[in-house]
Amino acid sequence: MSAPSRHPRQSPVRAAASKQLKCGMCFVMLLAFGTVSSSCDDRTIDSAESARVSLHVWGHSGRESERLTLQSQVDRFNNSRSGVFVELTLLPEGSYNSQVQAAALAGELPDVLEFDGPFLYNYVWQGHLVPLDNLVSGKTRESLLPSIIRQGTYAGHLWSLGMYDSGLSLFANRRKLLAANARIPSGVEDGWSAEEFCSVLAGLAAIDADGAVLDLKLNYAGEWYTYAFSPAIQSAGGDLIDRTDYRSARGQLDCPAAINAMTYLQNWIRRDRYVDPNLDDNAFVSGRVAISWVGHWEYKRYKEALGDDLLLLPLPDFGRGTRTGQGSWNWGITSRCRNEKLAADFLEFLMKDRQVLEMARANDAVPGTLSAIRLSALHKSGGPLQMYVTQLSEGQAVPRPQSPAYPVITALFQQAFDDIRHGADVRKVLHSMAIEVDQDIEDNRGYPYERGGE
Repeated sequence: MSAPSRHPRQSPVRAAASKQLKCGMCFVMLLAFGTVSSSCDDRTIDSAESARVSLHVWGHSGRESERLTLQSQVDRFNNSRSGVFVELTLLPEGSYNSQVQAAALAGELPDVLEFDGPFLYNYVWQGHLVPLDNLVSGKTRESLLPSIIRQGTYAGHLWSLGMYDSGLSLFANRRKLLAANARIPSGVEDGWSAEEFCSVLAGLAAIDADGAVLDLKLNYAGEWYTYAFSPAIQSAGGDLIDRTDYRSARGQLDCPAAINAMTYLQNWIRRDRYVDPNLDDNAFVSGRVAISWVGHWEYKRYKEALGDDLLLLPLPDFGRGTRTGQGSWNWGITSRCRNEKLAADFLEFLMKDRQVLEMARANDAVPGTLSAIRLSALHKSGGPLQMYVTQLSEGQAVPRPQSPAYPVITALFQQAFDDIRHGADVRKVLHSMAIEVDQDIEDNRGYPYERGGE
């Protein structure tokens, strides 16, 4: 997931990343073989075909509505430009990063690449992307949601554009909260403290058949753990890394505040048994639980199930104010792009209000531009999902660490959370993780940016 370590020692997490990279290499070989085979079958090429300009674009294969929306947008772009053809390839989401890394090693990157936002900094360090400062218009940059700019900026340059951003929150059942005599927060400045949240869970459990009243989406895995639960550490006053220079996790990841936040989560799961394992992913819509810790993508399903009883609330405040996860899939131009001007034209097209709103409707995400937000019934002022916009605009949203070490950080945190949820000593787990993060940074000489600029 990160650049090969210069140190002979390799942790199990980093070894697993190497295995994923090998799997990605197999995919790239198959992709290349398919491309060559199809080329050999085309023994005659129409002169008009040979004259057109092609742009190779890779995107992630998300939910069906997103795939269909993106393909229709690509078709629309192609139909609006004479002599231009965007060729879209969709890669499986679960192994996307390893496939991109393998393609880079094989010299097979496309012209335009979609990627999960926090992996941006590693791609820049490795030299896989070009800055967009002089390629996209000032008008487009000025319309971006502030969180999109924060996520896409590294080492003083803008490297990516996002059609949408994400929102993390609590969805709650109003009827169940009232039955438990729980206070209902009015907004992001009025969220439950961690202690009050414990009391709310206890009150709900007292009137629940099995006492399991909270869904943490433990049926999810991978990046969900980092996205969903590192905000608890940040809300408490810790972090995954020291952001003053991004050189060390010790003192932040394993500080008392971080340990306290993760102990709350462990207690809800292990000691108090408040958390439904949610193996069927229906814990909230079926009424088994009263609260679901999840993101924007569940809004439609939850609204259909609960109607006016559905509440959107901020995550608990663990001591320093509520925090929320932020960041989603972004677009960038690779260093192997053959026509940067055309690639930038394609990105500008995707960032127009019509395209942004179409994609936001497909996944219920927060539109990536201020102008599109004003046109969105869900997200505009007074809309049911306005809280997400507030969080992204007013500082409650924290981007995942803007460091090339992020692939290692998130892989280690995913393992750490898994250990903690199964009862491991929180302090020991976080301290061990902090040592591993620092070792990776040391092995890579602090991930100097000049490597990516060479």
